[in-house]
Amino acid sequence: MTKKERYEAIIEWFRHNMPIAETELNYENPFQLLMAVILSAQCTDKRVNQISPALFEAYPTPEVMAVSTPEAVLEYIKSVSYPNSKAQHLVATAQMLVKDFGGEVPSEMDDLLKLPGVGRKTANVMQSVVWGKATMAVDTHVFRVSHRLGLVPDSCNTPLKVELELVKHIADEDIPKAHHWLLLHGRYICQSRTPHCEKCGLQPWCKHFLGK
Repeated sequence: MTKKERYEAIIEWFRHNMPIAETELNYENPFQLLMAVILSAQCTDKRVNQISPALFEAYPTPEVMAVSTPEAVLEYIKSVSYPNSKAQHLVATAQMLVKDFGGEVPSEMDDLLKLPGVGRKTANVMQSVVWGKATMAVDTHVFRVSHRLGLVPDSCNTPLKVELELVKHIADEDIPKAHHWLLLHGRYICQSRTPHCEKCGLQPWCKHFLGK
């Protein structure tokens, strides 16, 4: 099959079988989502959702967090991975939001990347989830599933290369949801150590399965 045929078939399968695909992080506004995404780096969404209610209650706005300290924030996030550095990033990000962006989370990539603790993946998540922009965040799940399915070649050996290849072949209107399609498929079906191929409806088009 051609690459175009593989993309079309896989996207159509996801459209039909996963019509609702969205972040599993709990949040009520862009600032809360930004905090949650920063905390989710190398940590499960489930763990972040466990600690975020108390964090959000203590720090409802960037202005409140900006006058706090990493030591105080650490008390709320001790159970996530790399809590010390994340506490520093959260406070520094809140301070920059207040100082440079009027207390609002910016929507442009260049501005998001200025925020401490925010890399390209986090910026893409924010743009996609909050503003519906055609940005593809590539985490470990998206990276793995894209390669296994055959959506990207082996030469796409960095998250950025995978991102650029995916957005080249997926329609803009599908890209925000496609991130969650691939991520959730990797989280629950196409897992790292033991992919559950027997449960996967993508077998007819999957490079990994067909090559077994």
